[in-house]
Amino acid sequence: MDNAAQINLNADYWEQRYRDHHTGWDLGKVSNPIKSYIDQLNDLNIKILIPGAGNAHEAEYLIRKGFKNVYVADFSETALMNLKTRLPEFPSSQLIEKDFFTLDETFDLILEQTFFCAIAPTLRHSYARKMKALLANDGTLAGVLFDVPLNEDQPPFGGEKSEYRKLFAPLFNIKVMEPCYNSEPPRDGKELFVVLQNQQ
Repeated sequence: MDNAAQINLNADYWEQRYRDHHTGWDLGKVSNPIKSYIDQLNDLNIKILIPGAGNAHEAEYLIRKGFKNVYVADFSETALMNLKTRLPEFPSSQLIEKDFFTLDETFDLILEQTFFCAIAPTLRHSYARKMKALLANDGTLAGVLFDVPLNEDQPPFGGEKSEYRKLFAPLFNIKVMEPCYNSEPPRDGKELFVVLQNQQ
């Protein structure tokens, strides 16, 4: 996957994608696996981060469910403003236009939805370490990872379960890493749902 290094996946790249509406990954709603996970959460006060949130349908769903401490981070101002337009009551202070790797807050839960597959594969170890640093001691990283090869020269970048186990096992307790039973039809059989708990 060395070809990925040739692409500058910076703020300008993602901002242009959102301005041009080149967002084929966007379902236009919260995905079924993430929705099901959110639906079983009971504590409305937990502090939640959605990194690389894009249009942040997950954040909108959380807010409409009564969660208050929901933060979204993305390179693209346009993407963040798309959420604010749909949900004017979303606190502006919880919209973070910033590089994920420069975040320095602590969260109880981080939701992963098409962010991991959007960063260069060479950054995956940095991703895992940063997730651990951003989570509270007993915090959870939960969400969806692709379980197929996909592209080598542009996002989305795929992967496989054995690779993910090697990546995350040294840093997290792997609670769940299994094929999604409720993927959206175009992604059926191509996704893993993961629940990773930060190791003390």
